[in-house]
Amino acid sequence: MRTVKMAPAGGLARGPWVPLAVLALLAPSALALTERYPALSLFQQERHRQRHGPAGEWAEQYSAECDSSFLHFHESDCDIGGSSSCESILSLNTEKILSQAKLLAEQKRFPFATDNDNTNEELAIAYVLIGNGLYDEAIRHFSTMLQEEPELVSAIYGRGIAYGKKGLHDMKNAELALFELSRVISLEPDHPEVFEQRAEILSPLGRISEALSDLTKAIQLQPSARLYRHRGTLYFISEDYATAHEDFQHSLELNKNQPIAMLYKGLTFFHRGLLKEAIESFKEALKQKADFIDAYKSLGQAYRELGNFDAATESFQKALLLNQNHVQTLQLKGMMLYHHGSLDEALKNFKRCLQLEPYNEVCQYMKGLSHVAMGQFYEGIKAQTKVMLNDPLPGQKASPEYLKVKYLREYSRYLHAHLDTPLTEYNTDTDLPGNFKDHWAKNLPFLIENYEEQPGLQPHIKDVLFQNFESYKPDVQELICVADHLGSMMQYETPGFLPNKRIHRAMGLATLEVMQAVQRTWANSKVRMNGKTRLMQWRDMFDIAVKWRRIADPDQPVLWLDQMPARSLSRGFNNHINLIRGQVINMRYLEYFEKILHFIKDRILVYHGANNPKGLLEVREALEKVHKVEDLLPIMKFNSKTRDGFTVNTKVPSLKDQGKEYDGFTITITGDKVGNILFSVETQTTEERTQLYHAEIDALYKDLTAKGKILILSAELGEVDAVCNLILSLVYYFYNLMPLSRGSSVIAYSVIMGALMASGKEVSGKIPKGKLVDFEAMTAPGSEAFTKIARSWMNLK
Repeated sequence: MRTVKMAPAGGLARGPWVPLAVLALLAPSALALTERYPALSLFQQERHRQRHGPAGEWAEQYSAECDSSFLHFHESDCDIGGSSSCESILSLNTEKILSQAKLLAEQKRFPFATDNDNTNEELAIAYVLIGNGLYDEAIRHFSTMLQEEPELVSAIYGRGIAYGKKGLHDMKNAELALFELSRVISLEPDHPEVFEQRAEILSPLGRISEALSDLTKAIQLQPSARLYRHRGTLYFISEDYATAHEDFQHSLELNKNQPIAMLYKGLTFFHRGLLKEAIESFKEALKQKADFIDAYKSLGQAYRELGNFDAATESFQKALLLNQNHVQTLQLKGMMLYHHGSLDEALKNFKRCLQLEPYNEVCQYMKGLSHVAMGQFYEGIKAQTKVMLNDPLPGQKASPEYLKVKYLREYSRYLHAHLDTPLTEYNTDTDLPGNFKDHWAKNLPFLIENYEEQPGLQPHIKDVLFQNFESYKPDVQELICVADHLGSMMQYETPGFLPNKRIHRAMGLATLEVMQAVQRTWANSKVRMNGKTRLMQWRDMFDIAVKWRRIADPDQPVLWLDQMPARSLSRGFNNHINLIRGQVINMRYLEYFEKILHFIKDRILVYHGANNPKGLLEVREALEKVHKVEDLLPIMKFNSKTRDGFTVNTKVPSLKDQGKEYDGFTITITGDKVGNILFSVETQTTEERTQLYHAEIDALYKDLTAKGKILILSAELGEVDAVCNLILSLVYYFYNLMPLSRGSSVIAYSVIMGALMASGKEVSGKIPKGKLVDFEAMTAPGSEAFTKIARSWMNLK
């Protein structure tokens, strides 16, 4: 991996009592995280509990941490039908309201009680009205009192609370609530509960920084476990997970027995990719609350991200034992089962999810996808159509499932139309319209001009019939078992990669087919590809694996990028991977951070040596203190051109033309004012770059075919080694080209294994823990280095 230049880059684009429903208007990034990490919905559930509880969030400041509030009923002191305090929820007659108000006034259990008993009784009546949901009556009562005493703080505060309770969807209510609470603060600036309450109003309006400021002031006045937890929640939603973690930790230090705070602490680890730490926090939450469904659900999700299927299954199952109708656990478990390749079991979870929540778009989409993947197109497309009919309301953000479903339906129709056609007789890359492929691969909204839909389902083409393994002939069973074994050899032992037995089988079968096709080619036989009989070319060899990968998961567009529309290629098609975004670390690539960091440091020295020779010594001394990527941010300030960030471009040396180099991938580092970082890599597939790589791969394939033909006639060890090295060199350039929209890694590795088997060698060693074959190729200094590394673990026999 070598470089030629460094260039400037742009800057970084960038109590569970904040409802996620309103975050659609103020924090799209938080909603995106909800899609990626469904554990976040705990905020929504907890918010719903507080919003619809007997007293509501406005009285929360009088929780058990302080004095118990007459208006906030805890399970421990509220038994419906028993205690008189609970009757206020159920009875609204005047006598009982006055009785409750009298008790409230006597105990002074409302905010800013006075020394005047008569005034307190009047105030108490209004607060009881709030507690019973009679907000307009409470406002009128407070207003009457304020006409006589304009600076009666309790009345101002109560009226502000009542406006907030009326509903923040009406901006007038929100503005009046904020106005009243601000008046209270001006009159009584040393009461933390007022700042907390104002933050409660500000946060749903998107004024997060103001809400954080209010909570900080409240903490300065009177720190409490609740206040730290609430502020941590806002930091969490703002994706400042490190600061959120600190607040949850402070909260737990003040009150260690808080399962919810412990859960949130775990989520701050989870979202930063610190999965093992997250798991420990989730387990601690379960020690505090053994029936904590959300902790089991989050634990299951963390184990899934680690790739531990059995542990994830156990955690999801424990959540469902506590509540068999827990929709989100059913959804998460179903998605994990789908990506594990257990489609039958996944489908059961999605169906149960839809029985409980018929309009759940995720479960409906995944149900349709599961049916199609199993060859049940009629049921699959019916489910997909239901998602399509669920149009978002005006101003509402469309769900990812809604945005994807039309692509899936069109591709499902295409697959169904070709169900009785041999794979060798059609070509998806040339059959599907160019703009459709381009939009699908880029995950763009389905806005394609003059698009002609795929034909509807044809009655004469029947669905695929399910067959048990035992129904196959013994030789077919043996073939499947061999394929399963070969596919398992391609599994990455790295966090983020869940074993998928369906992918294993498909790519194992691809390996066997590649082996057969390569052997025929070396024996001068032709192969049947895309409706034509011809001598196999290198693309045909990879296309075998591409088609198996498409069959394994119809949800992912596995497409050749050079077959995209010319306009798309001229602009460049980027394969982009975020390694660090803000505080989110991509654990899949953690093994390569140090290697890439060492490379960047070397290129920084070269850059400053050429452009800033006087400051080179200072830069060198600063680099000696750099031990992680974030440490590079101060060094960027040494040069005005790299102040906001920089890019480092790698080069790939040619074997065909010694001394010539091709563009590799681009490393980008940018930072913002508060120290968040964007650390990413991408490859840009342009027509010119593609042609250069194709010429290199063509030359290697020609050499490989010639050597393979000699190998067929000779059993000399030297010929076998030469063929093995050519196979790995060819795939080295394939990995650096990244010519597919998805799946390049496993597709290329199945080609390696199949071609090696054709040469008489079989891969018997597993990919080492933490290693990714594509990144090994992309970060190797050349094809010889990659070949040496790959052979060191393959244990060829």
